[in-house]
Amino acid sequence: MPKFELHTYITAPIETCFDLSCSIDLHQISTRKTNEKAIAGRTSGLVELNDTVTWQATHFGVRQKLTSKISGFERPFFFQDEQVKGAFKSFTHQHHFKQVGDQVLMIDVFEFQSPFGIVGRIFNRLVLTNYMKKFLAERNQVIKEYAESGRRLGSDVRCTNSQSIHFSRIDKKGKEHSFLRQPLRLR
Repeated sequence: MPKFELHTYITAPIETCFDLSCSIDLHQISTRKTNEKAIAGRTSGLVELNDTVTWQATHFGVRQKLTSKISGFERPFFFQDEQVKGAFKSFTHQHHFKQVGDQVLMIDVFEFQSPFGIVGRIFNRLVLTNYMKKFLAERNQVIKEYAESGRRLGSDVRCTNSQSIHFSRIDKKGKEHSFLRQPLRLR
C-alpha cells in the first residue's frame, strides 16, 4: 500500500493553517484543475469530526465521486479523513500541524490502495503516487498563499494576520450568521 509524506512550511498562525486546511471552499479553489466540487454531506465551510463530504471531480479524464469522512480531529494540531466510498480501494489522509519557531510545519501523510490487484499496484508505481503527490502539493501551495497573504475566501472565510478568522454561514432558514473564530493561545 503506497504511503507518502509532504512537508509544507507556512509563516502564519497555526489556527489559520488548520482552518484553511479544513475549508471545503478553499479545497475547491485549490482543485480547480480537476473541477472538484462538494456535492453532498458538508458542502461549504469547515469540516469537523464525523462530517462526510462527497466530492465530484474529473481525474484522468473520468468524472468520479468520492465520499470521505473526518475520522479524527484535534484543532489546531490534527485531523484525518478516510474514504468511505469511491475510486480507491481505501485511503487515509492525515493532516498534522506543528509550530516550529515562527512557522507552522504542515505534514500530510497519505496512504492509499488502488483496486484491481496487480494492475492497480503497477498503476500506483507508474502513475498514481506521483499524481497524488503533485495534487496535494498544489493544494498545500494554495493553503500557504492564503495563510501568508490574508486573502479572502469569498463570503465564507477571511484569513487575516490579526490572528482571527471571520466566518459567515447561512442556516437552513436562509439567515446569515457572522462570527469571528479566535485562535487558541499557545504558550
